[in-house]
Amino acid sequence: MDMIRGQKLKISDMCPTQQLDVYLQLQSALTIDISCFGLDSQGKLSDERYMTFFNQPQSPCGGVTLVSAQAQQTHFRIDLSKLPNAIDKLVFTAAIDGQGTMSQLQMSHFAITTGQGCRFSFSGQDFAAERALMVAELYRKDGIWRVAAIGQGFNGGLAALVTHFGGQVADTPAPTKPHLTKRVQLEKRIEQEAPQLVNLVKKAQISLEKSGLSEHRAKVCLCLDISASMSELYNQGKIQAFVERILALACRFDDDGEVDVFLFGEKSHHAPTIDLRNYQHYIRHLTQQYRLEFGTDYAPAMKLIRRHYLEDDSERQYPIKSPAELPIYVMFVTDGATGNRKAAEKQMLYASYQPIFWQFMGIGRSGAFEFLEKLDDLTGRYVDNADFFSVKSPQELSDEQLFARLMNEYPKWLAQAQQKNLLHRG
Repeated sequence: MDMIRGQKLKISDMCPTQQLDVYLQLQSALTIDISCFGLDSQGKLSDERYMTFFNQPQSPCGGVTLVSAQAQQTHFRIDLSKLPNAIDKLVFTAAIDGQGTMSQLQMSHFAITTGQGCRFSFSGQDFAAERALMVAELYRKDGIWRVAAIGQGFNGGLAALVTHFGGQVADTPAPTKPHLTKRVQLEKRIEQEAPQLVNLVKKAQISLEKSGLSEHRAKVCLCLDISASMSELYNQGKIQAFVERILALACRFDDDGEVDVFLFGEKSHHAPTIDLRNYQHYIRHLTQQYRLEFGTDYAPAMKLIRRHYLEDDSERQYPIKSPAELPIYVMFVTDGATGNRKAAEKQMLYASYQPIFWQFMGIGRSGAFEFLEKLDDLTGRYVDNADFFSVKSPQELSDEQLFARLMNEYPKWLAQAQQKNLLHRG
């Protein structure tokens, strides 16, 4: 069923179900961001989690899901039955990223393809200097869902849309609020430079949402064991695959698309950063640059990490003077115990007064990690700043299981760190 601007239809007249497939196809050489805003009865974005776009691909209730975002076609799956009563309207929007105006659009359309469906077509001749559009909306009136063809333009781009709907676009990122512009830019970079990571990033986001951390920000650090006993894991590509999963988590925690890397064996090393350009061959290049070492010593690497992020590797046992803006999440991977247990215990104790969380993962025989279990439960710390689990292989856990496991104790530590004034509250 073809629609014209301003026309409204009942969903029930064309679809036998409240589960809808919605497509926005925009023919243009422009870079255009597509979003779905879930608004309340006042037409406001009262809950920012209901702005569904590539960086936040699902609403908390599961009623709006971004299935795919191709260069010129975006697919949403809508389940109206899952939307809470507080959401009365879903507005589908388009905003230009970069230069250009909507007058450059070729023939484009909004379509519901479920059942008989409907289609609203529009093109650049309908607009002038506008840089953003409200394309169409699904809205609830008298308990009945309807679709309306809108085609209304805005001059100010995505920021104007967010502001129009009552949201906020900050000039600088706050501790727990994402900077929309930087996050959107990063998601585009992932799609263009590292498309193989797209699904991993989405899975990481879903796990963070389940942990209540959909808008959380943190620096992510990977600390890798390069002792000789790890050689098989490196040679078989298992560490490379794990690196890609940690990069996906980092892309949801921060907006720079990078992971700092530290190594430990007999000595400690600050290795090159993992990013979207080098991640696919990172471990091959790493093992060419750093030979595996005969020995395993956690403490020097732990001290190096503290010095790098906080410029403080001292042995003080009192909190930092002022709360930090961002926490540091350290993914610590090893296949065996350290040669200097006392030194590692001291580093954990000192770090408990700092905004650093240590996620230990042991690889290999489960009985080989008695000391990591001790670090996880170490007494005398200012806050419980660690978690531990072991696997026979990094690939033993699915992506979803791994991301869930990485969030096992981290949210609880965040709350404690904020309560103890190690981190800003937010």
